[in-house]
Amino acid sequence: MDDKLERVLGRLDMMHGGTLGEKMGIELTEVTAERVVGRMPVDGNTQPFGLLHGGASVVLAESLGSVAAMMHAGEGKIAVGIEINATHHRAARSGFVTGTASALSLGKTLATYDVLITDDAGNRVCTSRITCLIRPTPPGA
Repeated sequence: MDDKLERVLGRLDMMHGGTLGEKMGIELTEVTAERVVGRMPVDGNTQPFGLLHGGASVVLAESLGSVAAMMHAGEGKIAVGIEINATHHRAARSGFVTGTASALSLGKTLATYDVLITDDAGNRVCTSRITCLIRPTPPGA
């Protein structure tokens, strides 16, 4: 495993216990600064009608984009989301949804990603865009 990836994932593991991503069952399957892929179960992340909650799709998108931005930021820096939007295209009722965050722009202070979320059949469920601000790691963090 790449040293940079190990350091970033190690930092994320330290923060993982009790996080929203953990509660929602998000699993990362591919991680680079240019592309992060992860999946999340529909079960447990639904609204009252049994459909995947739109907010759950946004949490998945922000999680994947933030991890990618952390990879881009590198050692001694953090990435924080400053803008996200989402368009919900179709419902998911079961199985998993998979998100793929792809870099649009990787700068010194901003990183922007398109996130495509699909269901198990490959149907587009949601399209999102996230922009993260890259900052120095605060003292004591």
